[in-house]
Amino acid sequence: MKNTKTLIFILLAFWMISCTSQQEPGQVEVEGGTIQGTVTEDLTIFKGIPFAAPPVGDLRWKAPQPVETWEGVKQTTEFAPAPMQGGNPPSGKSEDCLYLNVWTPAKTADEKLPVMVWIYGGGFSFGSTSEPVHNGEHLARKDVVLVSVAYRVGQIGFLALPALSAESPNGVSGNYGLLDQIAGLQWVQNNIEAFGGDPDNVTIFGESAGGISVSMLCASPLAKGLFQKAISQSGGSFGPTRSTTYPGENMKTLAQAEQDGVEYLEKFEASSIDELREVDAEELIPQGWTMPGSWPIVDGYVIPDDQYNLYEKGKYNDVPVLIGYNSDEGLSFPAGRTPEEYIETVTKRFGPYADSLLQAYPVGENTVPRSARNLMRDAAFGWPTWSWARLQTKTGKSPVYLYYFDQHPEYPEDSPQADHGTPHGVDVPYVFMHMDQSNPNTTEADVKTSKIMGTYWTNFAKSGNPNGENVPQWPVFSNDDPKLMILKTEPEVAPIPDEESLKVMDAYFEWRRTPEGEEWAK
Repeated sequence: MKNTKTLIFILLAFWMISCTSQQEPGQVEVEGGTIQGTVTEDLTIFKGIPFAAPPVGDLRWKAPQPVETWEGVKQTTEFAPAPMQGGNPPSGKSEDCLYLNVWTPAKTADEKLPVMVWIYGGGFSFGSTSEPVHNGEHLARKDVVLVSVAYRVGQIGFLALPALSAESPNGVSGNYGLLDQIAGLQWVQNNIEAFGGDPDNVTIFGESAGGISVSMLCASPLAKGLFQKAISQSGGSFGPTRSTTYPGENMKTLAQAEQDGVEYLEKFEASSIDELREVDAEELIPQGWTMPGSWPIVDGYVIPDDQYNLYEKGKYNDVPVLIGYNSDEGLSFPAGRTPEEYIETVTKRFGPYADSLLQAYPVGENTVPRSARNLMRDAAFGWPTWSWARLQTKTGKSPVYLYYFDQHPEYPEDSPQADHGTPHGVDVPYVFMHMDQSNPNTTEADVKTSKIMGTYWTNFAKSGNPNGENVPQWPVFSNDDPKLMILKTEPEVAPIPDEESLKVMDAYFEWRRTPEGEEWAK
């Protein structure tokens, strides 16, 4: 009888301990402590999870440090402030900005769902995870865990200085924003299982600067093993370094960036880094698009070398990629508003290759038509993406899926917009399936295209292959028979658009990598 009472007491005590240790719905244990998210009928949503210490004070212009612990349960139900920038993001802005968000459909922690990690764009000068079109709820409902990660932008995210390099254990400076992204991916590796995600099945994806970031992470040894697949929308970073940068030739060397930083430092009359760290963050950020000091650089550490060279040598993170660009990116990045401006800009930028490029991308007598705008499309997005596909297919083992996004209204022939295609950034709400938020004139064709793209993207995240039921077959890219998928209401496989013009652009970039081309670019 005594043994029976003892056994009952032990079982009761074990039951009481189990009950008291059981977490409330929407509570998860992560690095730093316990967080409480918002539980809905089919998703649990966490906003504003810290993944690193606030990069303020002495941590300004330093690599992200481990997250600080907290007592009790942290409420993660509102977006954290975006990084300091010239604009006004929906959630506000602050130097204390290293937070991420999670949308998960998992009911238990052992579901091992695919994980998609979103990296926002904004030219490395702007950006926020709180933009409505970045809301991950619709993609998460397609059985993936969706994560969006913040990173520092502008001069706070990318400033290089000799003094900053000297104090760094790696002897480099700049690229803090990329290090933030890597820290976010490390957090995913260490914590995503608690949200029902699979750390061995992570896909990074982003658009514009986010797509360029994806490209850079694919080339960075620091990101090795942190993701298994990659999607780049209007990204790619395969142009050579150049002291005077242009879209598609945005990269500088560490030495060039440090010199820019010295000139930047002089504006604030600060005699030391310590003094510059005391300057109010608002004063450090210009209100418009800014360069220099606000773009990643070839630092020899985060980015070891010219990415084209790295890929030629097979020195990159060889994972399946889904990459592409929009049909009329040049609408957003024109080379000139008039024929005269266009010719002047092309001549200044491309030098001895200007004449051949003006023939490949001709301008009108009184207009700058689509044919001319395509020069900027291809210089900034088409050529880098096409080169990425060709190089990885040549030197890697993982498949490449190439696309060309061409969903847009059909304008009347006599309209000023008659030759307009799909401009930069339009693809984002399609991928996130937020057409209702992006345009009051959304059509049924837009909604259909969005569902197709959401399916392709999540299929790819699950298996490394976008194909599946209810979507047209998308072939793997081949150098022997180069084809891509034109994404629109009725997707179709087609040859590379404007391939002959791209070959002229390719000849320019090949020349730029010769001693003559390098010397000219100085």
